Amino acid sequence: MSTDEREDAQKVTATAGPAATGEPDDADDLRGYHFGKLIHRWTTWAWIGLATVIAAVGGFVIAGLVLAIVFAVLAFLLGLFATWKVADSRAADDFFHVYAKHRGLQLGGPTDLGSATPLLRKGDDQFAERTLTGALAPGVDGVLALFTYVTESTDSHGNRQKDYHPFTLGKTEIPECVAHVPELYCQRKFGLRALEKFEDVFRHSKERVEFESEALEGKYEIFTGKEQDQNWLRQLFEPSFIVWLTDSAPEHFAFELVDGTLVAYVHGHKEDSADLDQIAAATGAVATRLREESTE
Repeated sequence: MSTDEREDAQKVTATAGPAATGEPDDADDLRGYHFGKLIHRWTTWAWIGLATVIAAVGGFVIAGLVLAIVFAVLAFLLGLFATWKVADSRAADDFFHVYAKHRGLQLGGPTDLGSATPLLRKGDDQFAERTLTGALAPGVDGVLALFTYVTESTDSHGNRQKDYHPFTLGKTEIPECVAHVPELYCQRKFGLRALEKFEDVFRHSKERVEFESEALEGKYEIFTGKEQDQNWLRQLFEPSFIVWLTDSAPEHFAFELVDGTLVAYVHGHKEDSADLDQIAAATGAVATRLREESTE
């Protein structure tokens, strides 16, 4: 972000977001400001005007006045849409800059988060579009990231296509728990319960763990490595932790732990303060519980 854009972010936060903090709730609070600023620049109208004239001339050459008018209108509307998209991008940049500043986090751009857990290895390509590094919760440092993995496929006509799978995640290191729980996967439940036993036959390196909680079993599927100490694991999932997972964790929350690396995530890119705060806090809650049980 340029110096001018940072100054814009600081100016606009005085009028957008919660009055108590001057902080925007999300990028929507800033988009109108940036669109208004762009639309009042002569350079914006110069580009839109040039595109409109070129389209009109092209339409007139092809089929006369009627098509010239149609092409001109379309070019004008596309110019406004392009301006709106630029405003949207700048609003998102400003929001994350302000969000990071208010929470003492370091904002970063496209980043490789490594491949420590299954989510980070999924697809044909993986990357974090934005990162926020620092204290996610009291005593828990890590990275909050907008993460995407990409899958590539070929359709029936031989055309290559890419599908993008966005997540918002918190990542932190908990080396204390490696000796107690090398692997732990707490996934959202989906599919038919009657097929669970059949599916488990094909899980060669993992085994399902079941607890005496209908609420937990209704929302999550929990897996560990084959050699996991089940007694230690049941102490980890004490009643208060189970209640937190079922009643207070973010919607569609899940987490995975491999060799001390914890990744807690939800589907989709979250770009508002409340959701980002919730995911950071949830990552901290799981990390704290793992650390507490590992150090007892």
